[in-house]
Amino acid sequence: MFQRVLTLLKKDLLLELRQQHTFYGVLLYVASTIFVLYLSLPDAPESQVWNSLFWVIQLFVCVNTVAKSFLAESRGRMLYFYSIASPVEFILGKLLFNVLLMMLMSLVGLALFFFFLDNPVTDAFRFMGIVLLGGTGLSLVFTLMSAIAAKAQQNAALIAILGFPVILPQLLLLMRLSRAAFGEIFREGALWQLAGLTAGLDILVVVMAIILFPYLWKD
Repeated sequence: MFQRVLTLLKKDLLLELRQQHTFYGVLLYVASTIFVLYLSLPDAPESQVWNSLFWVIQLFVCVNTVAKSFLAESRGRMLYFYSIASPVEFILGKLLFNVLLMMLMSLVGLALFFFFLDNPVTDAFRFMGIVLLGGTGLSLVFTLMSAIAAKAQQNAALIAILGFPVILPQLLLLMRLSRAAFGEIFREGALWQLAGLTAGLDILVVVMAIILFPYLWKD
């Protein structure tokens, strides 16, 4: 099973390398959005505004990056995958690929934020870890939403309709958690509780995907 999941992951990586225009298109979207923020703000934003802007941008980057994961798959190709892999293997391969892609986009977005909007972060390594954790959570949720939308007449609007109510609590939790990297003092143990809750939500989404996707797969 693990070998087949890695094979499916390799397939997605090769397709992404062959269709580099989509990857560079997302990079251009990230860079242009942050550059517009740079032009529209007269001064460097204070830390809380900087933090909020960063996570809102991450949300929209994730939608543009992950939404195409299932919508780009043709019916014929899905029938082929149906014959060579189980639904659990297929969804795990998609989740893993989108997590890696979103981690890369998150780091690129963070570097651009540091370059254009200064760096109010006091603990860069901690914030980077929170960014990777948050990018993982965002990609997991929208991968599952993309799988559901792909079975509803390829309606990409469903991703936003279904995904945003689910992702808002997690997004607020990430904003709260990332304040630790800006020097805010948390009571003892609270930081680890927030991090554990965020990781727990990620695990819950993976479990939901494993349980629900086989029913979508049969259709």
